[in-house]
Amino acid sequence: MQLFHPDTRDLSERHKKIYAYFELAYTIVDVSAALMFVVGSILFFKEATASAGTWLFLIGSILFGLRPTLKLIREYAYLRMGDYEDVAVKRP
Repeated sequence: MQLFHPDTRDLSERHKKIYAYFELAYTIVDVSAALMFVVGSILFFKEATASAGTWLFLIGSILFGLRPTLKLIREYAYLRMGDYEDVAVKRP
C-alpha cells in the first residue's frame, strides 16, 4: 500500500469504512475551523470582544492544524490493517 494513494480507500469494506469516518471527521473540523474564524472576525469589530475573537482565531488555527493530522491517523489505521509491504517503495 502506498501512503496517501487515493485508491486505498477502495481496497476493502473496512478501508471504505475508515475512509468514511475520517472524511466525516475532516469535514467537521473544516466547518468548525471556518466558523471559529468567521465568529472571531465578527468579534474583532468591537474592542470589548476582541479578546474572545483572538481565542477563536487560535482555536480555528488549531483545528486547521488538525486536518493533516487526521489524514496521518487515517493512513496509520490503514497500515495497522497489515498492508504495509510497499510503504517504503520509492515511486517515480
